[in-house]
Amino acid sequence: MAHHPTFVSCTSLSFSWPDGTEVLDDFRLTVGPGRTGLVGLNGSGKSTLLRLLSGELTPSSGTVKVTGELGHLPQNLTLDTSRRVDEILGIDARRAALHAIEAGDPAEEHFTTLADDWDVEERARATLDRLGLGGIGLDRTVGEVSGGETVLLRLAALLLARPDVLLLDEPTNNLDRRARARLYEAVESWPGVLVVVSHDRELLERVDQIADLHDGSVTWYGGPWSAYESALAAEQEAAERMVRVAEADVRRQKRELGDAHAKLARRRRFAQKSYENKVVPKVVANTRRSEAQVSAGKHRTLHAERLSEARERLDSAVEAVRDDDEIRVELPRTSVPAGREVLFLRDLELRYGARVAGPFELRGPERVALVGRNGAGKTTLLRTIAGELEPLSGEREAWVPSRFLPQRLDLLADSLSVVENVARLAPGATANVIRARLARFLFRGARADQEVGTLSGGERFRATLAALLLAEPAPQLLMLDEPTNNLDMASVRKLTAALDAYEGALIVASHDVPFLESLGITRWLLIDGELRPTTAAEVRGTA
Repeated sequence: MAHHPTFVSCTSLSFSWPDGTEVLDDFRLTVGPGRTGLVGLNGSGKSTLLRLLSGELTPSSGTVKVTGELGHLPQNLTLDTSRRVDEILGIDARRAALHAIEAGDPAEEHFTTLADDWDVEERARATLDRLGLGGIGLDRTVGEVSGGETVLLRLAALLLARPDVLLLDEPTNNLDRRARARLYEAVESWPGVLVVVSHDRELLERVDQIADLHDGSVTWYGGPWSAYESALAAEQEAAERMVRVAEADVRRQKRELGDAHAKLARRRRFAQKSYENKVVPKVVANTRRSEAQVSAGKHRTLHAERLSEARERLDSAVEAVRDDDEIRVELPRTSVPAGREVLFLRDLELRYGARVAGPFELRGPERVALVGRNGAGKTTLLRTIAGELEPLSGEREAWVPSRFLPQRLDLLADSLSVVENVARLAPGATANVIRARLARFLFRGARADQEVGTLSGGERFRATLAALLLAEPAPQLLMLDEPTNNLDMASVRKLTAALDAYEGALIVASHDVPFLESLGITRWLLIDGELRPTTAAEVRGTA
């Protein structure tokens, strides 16, 4: 029997959101065996493309073809918290059949369901153990595991299913360093077709090739992320050099066109003077003037065409240079005076076991990094401070207006536009004021009217951040939970720029140590059962 190569491809693929926002048009892509990193700016269509390839979305036109079974780990993973672990792994029916047979029930349907998969539980536990989830029982519910463990649980289900094609969308979101290391191992050992969308440099160093989605088409680069960065830098340097050459050519063509105009004017004046001074007969002067005008006119037309061509070359050269807009925003209303009490906690017993022993104070515009392993209680602590969860015991008091940005980015209404969502949080601001402020967050014109449900992960994050920072009253305590999830490298720089402008107190929970270090953190706190001070150096080994 002939062996058919495994691949996933799309031909003449087009897709637009219901509001008319176009994402892809006549798009083509074929990915074969090996590990492919799909990169591109937020909003370029990476996650949408994976959803189209997986069949979750239906294209407006074009076809998608997949040879073999396909598995998909989406970016915003939401699992029913009441479901058991074995259900998520897809082995609940086989487990039930196995247990029934072991209990002495000889019904035929049990053997049919089990299909000789007698070691189903052992394989499941081995897979969980491989991903660091060995302590999670198959009968536990999803609600009992952390966000990072949920991602690993879904990955474990995919590894057990052994699909031929695996699509991963930001799989390291919410994962601590140990969990990321396990995911890296799973990626490196994947035998089939693997396409991963990620902003994690370490993960992208483990791929065989990079597919760069830019302006609706893909450019391929051999090797991992570092090779891609080097190649892209060389391309951009060459593109910028071509812009300089094209600009010089445009200036030269403008000068030559100006010279052509001046030459035509001189010939006209010379012919007129010759006629007025009766140097030549009138008929001769008119002939010379006519000939001069025709000659100069052709000369001028030639230079005008050359100038037009030079401008076209300049436009093409400029298009080849990637322009990365930056958020530029001033937020003086968020300012907190040095020494002002912002937050007070005392003997706080949190749900799921973590605690804050004794008194804890946050004063002035401090910048606190909250670190710890998956499931240690970082999100629980932030939600408790934000008032979303009640502590089991202890005191909690925030003395300034505060806002919390959760991992799931579920603060905005999908059916409303970016402008309408911001207006809900700032009811006293006029539409013109809101639009002017949103433009600083790179939502200009029609982009501000786009429905939130059609935004990419990075765009949605930027819209949520804008809504929080532009809210009334202005937040003087801002809490962020894994804010670099779903963000490409350029968007992380934009986030850093926005937070540079923030003048209030900041608490950021993250596993992304380089990002935390870029924020000017004044205090590092580790939560592992209890909250205690730590250092950046210690975090690099434990975060």
